Amino acid sequence: MKLSPVAIALSPLMALTAAPAFAEVKDTTSPDTIAIERMIVTGSRVPERLDEVPSSVTLIDSKTLATEMSISSELQNMLATRVPGMSPATGTSSNAGQTLRGRKALILIDGVPQSTPLRNGSLDIRSIDMNAIERVEVIKGATSIYGNGAAGGIINYITKKPGADGAIGGVLGVSSRFSAVKFEDSVGSRVEGALNGSVGQLGYLISASRDDYGLQRDAEGDVPGLVYGLSETTTDNLFTKFHFNFDDEKSLQLTYNYFSSAQDARMVDVTGSVNSGQKTYAIEAGPDTLILGEPQGVDGNHNLMVKYEDLALFDNTRLAIDAYGQKIENVFFYSLTLANPEQGLDGGQSIIRSEKRGVRANFNSDFTLGDTELDLLYGIDYLQDVSSQPLVDGRMWVPEMDMQNLAFYLQAKWLFAEDWVLKAGVRRDQMAIEVDDYQTLRLCRTATQCSTPVAVKGGELEFDANTYNIGLRYKGSTVFSPFISFSQGADISDLGLLLRTATVDDLAKIQSQAALIDNYEAGFDGHWEAFSYSAAVFLSKSELGTRTVLNPASGIYEPVRAPQEIKGIELAASYDVNDELTLGANYSWMEGKDTDQDIYLDGQAITPPKFAAYLDWATTDNSSVSLTWLHVGDRKRFEPVNGQYSGSQGPVESYSLLNLAGNYRVDQLLFTLGVENLLNEDYYSARSQAFTFPGYNTKGLGTTVNMGLKWSF
Repeated sequence: MKLSPVAIALSPLMALTAAPAFAEVKDTTSPDTIAIERMIVTGSRVPERLDEVPSSVTLIDSKTLATEMSISSELQNMLATRVPGMSPATGTSSNAGQTLRGRKALILIDGVPQSTPLRNGSLDIRSIDMNAIERVEVIKGATSIYGNGAAGGIINYITKKPGADGAIGGVLGVSSRFSAVKFEDSVGSRVEGALNGSVGQLGYLISASRDDYGLQRDAEGDVPGLVYGLSETTTDNLFTKFHFNFDDEKSLQLTYNYFSSAQDARMVDVTGSVNSGQKTYAIEAGPDTLILGEPQGVDGNHNLMVKYEDLALFDNTRLAIDAYGQKIENVFFYSLTLANPEQGLDGGQSIIRSEKRGVRANFNSDFTLGDTELDLLYGIDYLQDVSSQPLVDGRMWVPEMDMQNLAFYLQAKWLFAEDWVLKAGVRRDQMAIEVDDYQTLRLCRTATQCSTPVAVKGGELEFDANTYNIGLRYKGSTVFSPFISFSQGADISDLGLLLRTATVDDLAKIQSQAALIDNYEAGFDGHWEAFSYSAAVFLSKSELGTRTVLNPASGIYEPVRAPQEIKGIELAASYDVNDELTLGANYSWMEGKDTDQDIYLDGQAITPPKFAAYLDWATTDNSSVSLTWLHVGDRKRFEPVNGQYSGSQGPVESYSLLNLAGNYRVDQLLFTLGVENLLNEDYYSARSQAFTFPGYNTKGLGTTVNMGLKWSF
């Protein structure tokens, strides 16, 4: 029997385990905690106070993570509820259609990119287990601070830190998740463990988890369809971090993260559609049924990062150098639309392969000029990204794209007149992408509806971009702190999609230019006594966005490059009724258009208005209860053609979900209970309603219970 890295790691951890797992019962109102949670590290790649950032930021702390994890360990669900501007969750392993302010977000783990923007497969949100994360930082709006792929912003998973005080502590957790609608075959199991401590100047953290899902069930007790499904899925995560202090200023850190998630269900889909009004659901395969394809999911995501820091390179300058590598292989579901009858192929299954290697040198210098404080951030980034999308049967759908990206950047921050912060910066990107000669695939939706293969001459694509940002914030009052900002991002918009649908014979003729995105934003935040609030309006413009349109002759959805404009508003507020009870809510609305054709953008980018509310109640010193309510509104912007909706233009009707989380602590034991969809709402997710593609119209989960126990020392 082959053991995964997680299984090997969990074996000793079952006997001796440790980690800061009781963050969920930590008093997050202490001054030290507030100071920590008012810091952000991703906006400018150095620690920075939130009240000095002139843009919208959502920070999800360890307490919130623990609450959400007792309901579900799926990060996309937590982000959808807690982040204004984030689209509703899809209810599957894929975050396709789950955008940030209507555009793709760049997913990072401690600053290391997890997304595959050259061929975006939308599986990047699920790249680490929630148990390894200390907090999540979401920076909204186009930005180029980390390079390609951050058209909608950045979602950075900040991982837990190794121990530093010589003590050894630990946690071991087990839980089980099952359907309350139909219990049969729905029981899943989860085991997690971690070890955290230090020896001399060396701190260490080892964390591992394994999730085995049973059959998922909707509100009617049926198993949702298998396209990106989570039924019978096994997810493994191994996370390690070692930190060595040479002295008070110099340190070296090594981080490794392994993540895999594979669905291996002996079931087949009964496929419905948005247009027929019939849901897609899965049934048990018969004994003679041939299960087509390999298990779908992440077949190993490996991340390695080495970071060296010198906090006193000079009297006023800090240095951080990190080198990282990532290797990922995403296996997608078997699709009949990848058929080629001439070759005897009834369908196919694709794989996105991506390897990244990068080096970053980051300098941070502080100066005092009279009554003005000046902070300079500057450095060099280098990234090589090699991505492709072959099929399991050997056909090549997207040829190998070898990108070399060299960038120089400078960011300045002025604190002047005591109460004002002005930030401005520039980044220069030089990108070159090599593509060999290739031929597009002949794909047949039906026996008579096939695409025409095209032989494309390869070559090198070069992109040079200067991107700028400037922002101003007033920080003289905690009650009202307004800001205004402008930021840009350079984005190579899913080049692989453009290559695989090429209709011209030369790479140079493909409309593959990088999109330059302009993000304008204004807002304010503040707190008065027990009341905290924030508000923002934004406008995101690009002269070369991407949408897809169905070619009726071939049955292939082909990309269209055209100007786009997206606008929206975001609101959030919370109120501490007393020391035990907190109420909160957030609201977001967005809309977008292709300004050249004056038509609305579809559900690939734009989702309906979203309202979320929560209640956190510390019922006793040892117990707490949380309720979260999510309401997704209507969006009906498109009319059917000949009685049929196409693409991602299906109408979305509103739905509401109520979740419950509770915990009770007895000494070193923590009992948790979570209930997802407490009222058993019978619904389709926003994506399931908008996407008309076969197999996507699956219903969301019915009432699902998650019971767990954690022991720590």
